[in-house]
Order: sequence, then C-alpha cells, then structure tokens
Amino acid sequence: MEAPLRRIALCLQYDGAAFCGWQRQQNAPSVQATLEQVISGLDPQGPGRTVAAGRTDTGVHAAGQVVHFDSAGPIPAGRWAKALNGRLPSSIHVRAATEVPASWHACFSATYRRYRYTIHNSCSANLFLAPWTWHRYQRRLDEAAMGRALAAMLGEHDFSAFQRAGSSRAHGRTTMQEVQIDRQGDLITVELQASGFLYGMVRLILGQLVAVGEGRLSLDALERRWRECRRGEVKEAAPPQGLSLLRVGYREPIFPRAAWYDCQPRYQLESSDSPVLQPVSTVLPADPAPLPTGGAPVKR
Repeated sequence: MEAPLRRIALCLQYDGAAFCGWQRQQNAPSVQATLEQVISGLDPQGPGRTVAAGRTDTGVHAAGQVVHFDSAGPIPAGRWAKALNGRLPSSIHVRAATEVPASWHACFSATYRRYRYTIHNSCSANLFLAPWTWHRYQRRLDEAAMGRALAAMLGEHDFSAFQRAGSSRAHGRTTMQEVQIDRQGDLITVELQASGFLYGMVRLILGQLVAVGEGRLSLDALERRWRECRRGEVKEAAPPQGLSLLRVGYREPIFPRAAWYDCQPRYQLESSDSPVLQPVSTVLPADPAPLPTGGAPVKR
C-alpha cells in the first residue's frame, strides 16, 4: 500500500549568481534541480518534483521564493527546513516549511508576486554591492521622473512590450498592483508588485526606467511604447544581479512573518558619490541612445 502524500510548502532564498535560474535545464545548474535532488534523497518514495511561485531567470536572486512538493516520507513538515538546509549548498537556504492542503498550489494560489530591483547610482563602484545591484555611474538618475513612469503602469494593462521572446503565455495582460521607488543616498530601490509577471518583464521595465531617469527617453515615449505594445522598441534589459523576488502573497499567510516578509536587507552607505543630475533639456522626445556598458541586451 502506497503511503499517502502530504503537500509541503517551502519559503526559500537563493543567490541567483550560482544558477541558470529556477527552472531545470539540461546543461546548467538550476535551483529546481538542486532542490529536487536533495528532496529525493530525503524522501525516496515521494514524487520529488517541485513547483515554484515564479520562474526566476539566470542570475536573479530570491529573498522569499515559495515552492511546494508532495512528500510520502515520515519527516514532519516543520522539520523539512532543517533537513534540507543541512544538505543544500550555501547558495540556497530554506527559511520555513509547513504542510498545506493538497489543493494548495505555490503558483496558482498566489495573489501577487513582488520584486525589488536595486541600483547603485554612484560615480565609484563598490565591491560589496556589485553582486546585488546595478552600478549606473554615467548620470545621476531622476527618481521622480522614474516614479511618474511607474505610476502610469498601475492597473490592468497589456504589457506585451515588456515580454521577452520565447514565452509560451497566450496574452500579455496582467495587473500591476503596486509600484514604489525610493532613493537613499546613492542607492535606488524599485519595487513592483503584480498578479503575475511576463517573461523578462521586470528587467525590461527597469531598462526603460533608467533611460527615463538618465534623460534619454521621455515619459510620453515610454508610455507609447508599452500602451501600443511596441515590443521591437524595447531593446535593453537591466542586468540580473540587481533583481530579487522579494515575496509571494496568498489569501491566507502560510509562513511566519519573520521568515517570509521583506527578507532582503536594504543597503546603506554613509557617504554619497552621485553623478551630477542632468538638466531637463536633455530629455529626448523619442528613441533614446543605447544603454552604456552595464545594460544587458535582450535576445529576440
């Protein structure tokens, strides 16, 4: 007689620099494959397959990724975190584990995903910030203009202009629930919360926001691009290391708040070395110049 399956939910963090992304790949290490290998060793009678709330790309981090799997073994739900952490590499850490109903789904039960992107807008690089931020040193970013660009994206829209090629999604509509931008000295954090995100959406948005903040793209031009789904005009993506899946929300919280909510620290610098803010007259009415070194080209 087969043992009944129990559904276990995990809240985990990972350093995306060590992986080709969440999803299993044939020729590169992924978070999914690494986690499943350890789960299978602890629960050899179980299916061993995991499902995540969001498929992060190569190099993208997670502060509060949510994953579920079905277990057939005797390990109590509350002990899965300790059991996994003792076998996982240091680049992955399980913050909490709990049993959930069999009908609960890490992806389909989620009501939102929230991402945070951190920009280091300083003349000088910082070795300790480099793995977790995008260093933009050419111009001081106008965070107020970037905030106005973000505010226009609130609500349900077709964001197909911010979808990378290769997506199997049937349409580009999603609901942007909340946007936030904050500058503390030379560090700018941008947070986007939506019911779901298209493939590559956050990094493509950030690439355009930086063009606005540097005065190379007008607010009107950016809004025309995404409202009219001009995907061919969105040619740069922000690099992955500044991006982190901050948290995933559900109708009923399933993890302790301390293990789940806002688990990525905000960085702080004592002194400022920001470039000079460019005058408004540098804002162009249409196509911006290409991003200087530091932006990642998008494959189409």
